[in-house]
Amino acid sequence: MIASPSRELNGLRVSRETSERLEHFSSLFQKWAKSINLVAPSTLSDLWQRHIADSAQIFQLFPGPKQWVDLGSGGGFPGIITAIFLAELGDGWVHLVESNNKKAAFLRVALNETGARGSVHPIRIEDAVGVIPQCDAISARALAELSQLLDYCSPWMTADNKPRAFFHKGRDYQLEVDKAVSRFQFDLVKHQSVVEPDSMVLEIANLSRKTQ
Repeated sequence: MIASPSRELNGLRVSRETSERLEHFSSLFQKWAKSINLVAPSTLSDLWQRHIADSAQIFQLFPGPKQWVDLGSGGGFPGIITAIFLAELGDGWVHLVESNNKKAAFLRVALNETGARGSVHPIRIEDAVGVIPQCDAISARALAELSQLLDYCSPWMTADNKPRAFFHKGRDYQLEVDKAVSRFQFDLVKHQSVVEPDSMVLEIANLSRKTQ
């Protein structure tokens, strides 16, 4: 059994209720990960720091009862973690988009058993905007290059309410940014990861496509 941390993540104090939800999610994750490839097996021993605490950064950067779309939710990072924090607020929602049926089944169980505020959409990302027409924020982790992520997000981010997007990126993030700016205009804030020294969380706003 992997030991859980104290009731603090990245300097953010969490309530006993939220801590218990995170611990229950951790137990569920380890159980399901034995039969479904939810994350790289080599990272399972560092589940709390590498995945749970890393995902918690998203809610810390954009707290409050927001409507989220989490793309390619996979093992629930960061979507389920955001949904657990929203449960404490009793407001807000996370739409988890995951086309893999086995992973979608895990996400449904995780939401149900932790009482997290979210729902699962077992559909392709390209079809999601037809089901979820509006949101306040978008998240994705270990899904695609930034340029591809902006393609996915564009239908939401060019809408009138102008949501923000938050993407975890590794040490080569600048190469992805340079490629993306050839096709898109956007405001960018780089948040140093408090979990991985070489990583960033990229906050994107005011997205528009460049005309050719």
